Amino acid sequence: MDSTSGDRDTHDRGPLEGLIVADFSRILAGPYATMLLGDLGATVIKVESPAGDDTRTWKPPVRGDVSTYYLGINRNKRSIVLDLRDPDDQLVARRLAERADILVENFKPGQIARFGLDYESLRSQNQRLIYASISGFGTKPPGSEMMGYDLMIQAMSGLMSLTGEADGPAYRAGISVFDIVAGLHLIMGILAALHERTTSGEGQHVEVSLLTSALSGLVNHTAAVTMGGVVPFRMGNAHPSLYPYDPFFTSDGELIVIAANDGQFRSLTRAIGAPELADDERFCVNERRTANRAILGPLLQERLSTKTSDDWFSLLMAAGVPCAPIATVAEGIDLARRVGLEPTVILGNGEDQLEMIRNPITFSETPPSYRHPPPDLGADGGSIRSWLLDDQAAVPLKP
Repeated sequence: MDSTSGDRDTHDRGPLEGLIVADFSRILAGPYATMLLGDLGATVIKVESPAGDDTRTWKPPVRGDVSTYYLGINRNKRSIVLDLRDPDDQLVARRLAERADILVENFKPGQIARFGLDYESLRSQNQRLIYASISGFGTKPPGSEMMGYDLMIQAMSGLMSLTGEADGPAYRAGISVFDIVAGLHLIMGILAALHERTTSGEGQHVEVSLLTSALSGLVNHTAAVTMGGVVPFRMGNAHPSLYPYDPFFTSDGELIVIAANDGQFRSLTRAIGAPELADDERFCVNERRTANRAILGPLLQERLSTKTSDDWFSLLMAAGVPCAPIATVAEGIDLARRVGLEPTVILGNGEDQLEMIRNPITFSETPPSYRHPPPDLGADGGSIRSWLLDDQAAVPLKP
């Protein structure tokens, strides 16, 4: 881990330094995207209502009295409180949009226009603005009239029909997976629009919806429908197109075992002392293994139950067979440390220190930096307002 504080020198410059992001988003998809932009050097100004981002109240768990949900997605930002129902605060918001390179919002489609902050209203004042919107179901009726939360999208996209045991109820994924996917898609759109702006000199409106991001993220399952005429269904932990690709019981727990190709399957059979299985006509190629999984599974299980998960993990990895113990989140972080990934960073000083998950991107020359802990509500309102009133100011705050 490395130690950083809110007073990092300007030599820690990311590839997006100099860009100003007006963050009008809340909850997860937008704030996650803007945090990653902030990690890469952008100056992110988080605009909050007097009540604050919803996730400030999503407790437990907490650090002190602050929601860890909020803390986990809001570093490298400055916070200003604006009541967009107030005409004076609307002017401040529009002033911010005029100075921004990027504006991110996830209001229900049409709502932000009430405050004069829609793309068409702002474009005439800032033609270089990249205006990025996230919605649940798009901007055209009837989807534009629907609120969108990740759990709704998991249900309506088909993901929950795939999650859970074959004869059991549908389950959601353990995280808000499509908020994260949509946030990443939004970043890709923003960066593409920034590149295009270097040629045209003009910004544009970038939009993603949770539902279209979900359908894109379902990849092989949506492809099965559109190109194979097959509707996927729940299979527990099984894979529809690969075998083995499952957890197996060992003498003391469970272990994920994968043979993604015929070579890996042959290595697996040797490692477990059953090389004859790789030559069996029923199992010699993946398509046959998948079709005959009910026969092959017990044969593999019999061998794998003879040793502990740790024993098999060492043996199979040494043999070139992908496998993994089923870990807790805490164990996953610890594993990342043990394999040399340095998964966390420290922000702040003394009792205010926060250990946070590192930005996952590595750059050889302009690495991510961790300059500001997640801000208290409205913590930077005074300095931001002063900057917005100063026509000569080029940059509001240190990035």
